[in-house]
Amino acid sequence: MDLALDDRQRAFRDDVRAFLDQSLTPALRRGAALTSGVFAEPDVARAWQAILDAKGWLVYHWPAAAGGPGWTPVQRWIFEKECAEAGAPILPFMGLKLVGPVLYTFGTEAQKAHYLPRLRSAEHVWAQGFSEPGSGSDLASLRTRAVRDGDHYIVSGHKIWTTQAQFANRLFALVRTDPDVKPQQGISFLLIDMAAPGITVKPILSASGDHELNEVFLDEVRVPVSERIGAEGQGWSIAKFLLENERGGGAFAPMLLADLRRLREAAGPLDGVLADRAVRLQLEAEALEMTELRTLIEIEAGAEPGTRSLTTKLIASEVRQGIEALAVDAFGLAGLQWPAERPFHGDAVPAPVGSAEAQVAAARYLNARAWSIFGGTSEIQLTIIAKAALGL
Repeated sequence: MDLALDDRQRAFRDDVRAFLDQSLTPALRRGAALTSGVFAEPDVARAWQAILDAKGWLVYHWPAAAGGPGWTPVQRWIFEKECAEAGAPILPFMGLKLVGPVLYTFGTEAQKAHYLPRLRSAEHVWAQGFSEPGSGSDLASLRTRAVRDGDHYIVSGHKIWTTQAQFANRLFALVRTDPDVKPQQGISFLLIDMAAPGITVKPILSASGDHELNEVFLDEVRVPVSERIGAEGQGWSIAKFLLENERGGGAFAPMLLADLRRLREAAGPLDGVLADRAVRLQLEAEALEMTELRTLIEIEAGAEPGTRSLTTKLIASEVRQGIEALAVDAFGLAGLQWPAERPFHGDAVPAPVGSAEAQVAAARYLNARAWSIFGGTSEIQLTIIAKAALGL
């Protein structure tokens, strides 16, 4: 399904295609294709981030005033679609799409001047410190405390499911600064140096065997008050802004459609039930793309996104899990191989049985089970839809 483009938009699309043809090396394409987790491995991500930054397209979703290219919503969609079709690596978005917009929207001039350039250059690598044991879907119940001590906060608590914290040198975190008010009103948003004394990171291995997630323990960590974003107690409002970017900050359908196409190419002709499943997934992804395009047109016309945008993450999770389940079945016994070595594009991984795409299938299937959990569980998304879209 294609959006009808005008002459300027077609010229922009052609520029993007030419850039991707020139800049996506075989190594980058292979690294992206053999990624078993959500984001590209650090070596691949760093290389691609540097190329995009040099081009001025790294923070393509940022406004020009914040250092972005100032693209329209349609230009952003064209870029994402062409990247998906070309097989570009998916960069970790904790810094680029989550804390970056928070900084240029709520940060002081000093905070923006210090953090935004270092985010773009990858000098600062960010992790997100929101979820806690017992405080995931019910984020307002978080218990990590930040007690004011002069010009610092003393932070103690336990964060969990912290993606790529083992690579991060900065953490943005929600902490409780006032335990005596309504839970949502007592939360603040802090930026924390991961090298500060009192921080311990422990790995969590996923069912897929990937190390993407971690526990982060904070034991009386001193954080300057100047590293707070917004006012004390404003953290909940800032977090809602951030989570809107996480759940709806990009188009899902282009990547789903591109991955389904690549699966069909790698697995060969599908017959019977497998062919039926592929067609159903194709139709669901195309319907999702139509929803995303309709929302895009609303935004381009200056309107707020319609309530239909609330469904995109929910449907995208289901289609993603369907594609990865289809891959395991389509590759047959070869789709069950599951080497422990990572990354799949590295030298330590044994030779694949059948193909490299088959070798990564089981890990991708298991990793995709988390799609209906992270960024808001499917149950939470359904509740939001029921309230906001249906008025229930």
